[in-house]
Amino acid sequence: MSYKVSQSTNNFARLRGTVSLAAAQVTPPVTPSTIAVPAGNSAYLVGHAFGSQGYTCLPTSTGGTAWNPSARPEATLFSDLFGQQFQIITHFQSINANPKPDVQVPLSGNATWQSSLDSSRVWMVKVNGIDAGSDAESCPNSGSIQCLLLQSVGNAKGPTGGNLLAKATFIQRLNTRGGAVPTSACAVGQTQLVPYTADYYFFRADQP
Repeated sequence: MSYKVSQSTNNFARLRGTVSLAAAQVTPPVTPSTIAVPAGNSAYLVGHAFGSQGYTCLPTSTGGTAWNPSARPEATLFSDLFGQQFQIITHFQSINANPKPDVQVPLSGNATWQSSLDSSRVWMVKVNGIDAGSDAESCPNSGSIQCLLLQSVGNAKGPTGGNLLAKATFIQRLNTRGGAVPTSACAVGQTQLVPYTADYYFFRADQP
């Protein structure tokens, strides 16, 4: 039994090491200035996301109904390692447990990314977005959810000191496909999950 535990630990360490090694090779596509990451930050990790955006049907001021986003997207992010897809991060909504100074934490929480490898977390807010289909290189798929620039409003190490996401400063959500507002008619109170995929690029501050 101890051999199996040790073997599992060694495999986990190799996986974390491979993620760190791959970090130096991350090159995001060039984006419009609207969602460009400020100078002084470099991409170190990319996750290929599979998730959903939730919508709720609400009444409009004209007496009709329309679909409205009802929650943050939820997704699982994967990385290509050893020719296989490994889960590296989960994306969801949660309470910001370690907000940056002067950050007002909403009761509804912040968009959250948590490492599947060391449980470190980052909370982000949207800075800006561009419509899908408006940039051929970074956001080419018309009729999809927006591509975004997000900025950290809180970070936390994992319970054993893991820091994969503890120093993340920005995220770019690029190459989105799906997830857009439904085009069907709806009745008040009706909900719908729309699947989407995207590439999430994680940035951290350059070392002096």
